[in-house]
Amino acid sequence: MARKNFLAGLSDIPDTQEATTPSYPMRGASKTMIRSLDEIAKQADKFLEGEVIVELEPEQIDGSFITDRLEDDDAEFVALVDAIRANGQNTPILVRPHQSEDGRYQVVFGHRRWRAAKSLGLKVRAVVKPMDDQTHVIAQGQENSARANLSFIERAMFARGLEEKGYGREVISTALSANASSLSKMMSVTERIPGQLIRLIGPSPAIGRERWIELSLLVGKSSNSEKVDSVTQKTAFADLPSDERFSTLYEALNKSARPVKKTDLSTSKQTWQPADKAVSAEITNSGKAFSLSMKAKNASRFGDYLSSRLDGLYAEFLENDQKHGE
Repeated sequence: MARKNFLAGLSDIPDTQEATTPSYPMRGASKTMIRSLDEIAKQADKFLEGEVIVELEPEQIDGSFITDRLEDDDAEFVALVDAIRANGQNTPILVRPHQSEDGRYQVVFGHRRWRAAKSLGLKVRAVVKPMDDQTHVIAQGQENSARANLSFIERAMFARGLEEKGYGREVISTALSANASSLSKMMSVTERIPGQLIRLIGPSPAIGRERWIELSLLVGKSSNSEKVDSVTQKTAFADLPSDERFSTLYEALNKSARPVKKTDLSTSKQTWQPADKAVSAEITNSGKAFSLSMKAKNASRFGDYLSSRLDGLYAEFLENDQKHGE
C-alpha cells in the first residue's frame, strides 16, 4: 500500500531560499524518484498558509538530533548568508518545542537558514509545531529529500544515522521517500565505507549512487586499506573540493580505469522470528536472487498462507513501487 504522507499538516519550508534539484545525474528510475519528490514538494506548498510565524533568538534553538548534511563550506551557504543579509529571511524554518528544556526549540528542517541568521546576529523566523521523534525524522527526511538538494551520500548517511538510533526500515524508507531496493543500496555503501572516511570526502554533490557503490566496493577490499590512508592523509587531499576528493580516491583505487563490477556486491543475510518463536525465517539476498526459508512449529502453515497470497502481495508491491520509484 502507499505510504502515508507524514508532511501533511506541516509547512513547506525549504532549506534554501529557493527550491533546488539534485545536481548529480538522474537517469531512468531516478527520474521517477524526482517526480515523486516534486509531488511531495508541491503538496507541502499548501501547508504554510495560516501558520503563525514567530521570531526566536538563535541561541534558543538547537539542531536536530539526527544529522542530514555533511557540512562543507560551500558557495551555496555563502550565497544564502548574503541573500539573508540583503533581503532578510524570506522563508521560515520549522522547529518543535524541545523535548526536555522549557523555552528551547529544536530544528526539524531549515538548519542552514538558522546557521545563516545566527552568523548575522539576526532573529530566526520560525513555525513552531509540537511533534514526537518519529514524526520529526520523517518530516525532516521528506522535506530535505524534496527540497534541500541533498547528495546521495548525505541521504545514505541520514538513513544510517536513523538505523543506528533504532528506527526500522519502514520509517527510514518513508522519511527518504525511498523504496526497499534504494535503501538497501544506501546502507550497503555506508557499511563498506567507514563514516569517518565519508565525512572526510564530504557531500560530493555531483557524485551519484552508482559511483558511490563502486567506491564502496574498492574501499571494502582489505588490500586497498593502506592506499586509502596514503591518499586521504595527504594535506593536498583536504584542500580539494569535495567532488575532487571523491574522484582522487576513486582513481587511486581503481587502477584499471574501468567501472567496478557490481557482481562484487556481497550477499546479505537476515533472520526473522515473531514474538511467539513459532516460525524462524532466514532471508538471503544477493541482489539478483532472493530466497526465504522457514522452520519451526508454524513454518509449513505460514508458508502455505504466504504462497496463497502471492498474487495480492505482488500487486501491492507494484503499486507501491510505481508511487515511489527507485
